[in-house]
Amino acid sequence: MSDPLLIERRDDRVLATLNRPERRNAIDLATIDALHALCAELEADPRTLILTGAGGDFAAGADIAQLRERRADDARRGINATAFLRVAELPMPVIAALDGYALGGGAELAYAADIRIATASLRIGNPETGLGILAAAGATWRLPEIVGHARAADLLLTGRALGADDALAWGLISAIHPPEQLLPAAHALADRIAANDPLATRHTKRALRAPRAEHPHIDGELQAELFESPEKERRMTAFLDRTGRS
Repeated sequence: MSDPLLIERRDDRVLATLNRPERRNAIDLATIDALHALCAELEADPRTLILTGAGGDFAAGADIAQLRERRADDARRGINATAFLRVAELPMPVIAALDGYALGGGAELAYAADIRIATASLRIGNPETGLGILAAAGATWRLPEIVGHARAADLLLTGRALGADDALAWGLISAIHPPEQLLPAAHALADRIAANDPLATRHTKRALRAPRAEHPHIDGELQAELFESPEKERRMTAFLDRTGRS
């Protein structure tokens, strides 16, 4: 049996590829276990994460054969939701590079990313109600944060999927690339992130994810730490030297 998640590690990033192409990368328990293991690694050694899928699809949903057998206790365990929450809360940014189907649980994993880019073949949405369940792995609260309540209600209550152009217009993705340029574009984003101060990046992500009630206090506390950092002094001095303003 092949690994459900192929992992390529670099010093400043990790590329993780969902690897069940014969099932359009449907997310099963083995995939969830692999995501938890990867999250543990990136919590201990923070790096940017790029998520993508093998075989021309991101993930066509959760594994329906496994879902059909789950019962109330399984729902309360939040099997997929717990893993996707852990992905979203990683210290460094998460980039989802989406091709083909990103449906159901696949869409919810994509929603957990900080940045989403796609190819023109993207089909993204949540058809769960047509299967007699709801999108319970983050879509009901994460999707409204991304596209607004009205558009989230449209997608979740009708079960329809968006193409790439509509997803871009709605702000669900930030760019569309040719298939052969999708991963290079994701790596280009990771390059831009890597050029910045890692601590400033981590604090920015933390502030972005903080509830509204924590602002502006959390911004001031995080900024206070950065104002005392040697890296802030070094980078600002280099900027002033380059621009002749020192």
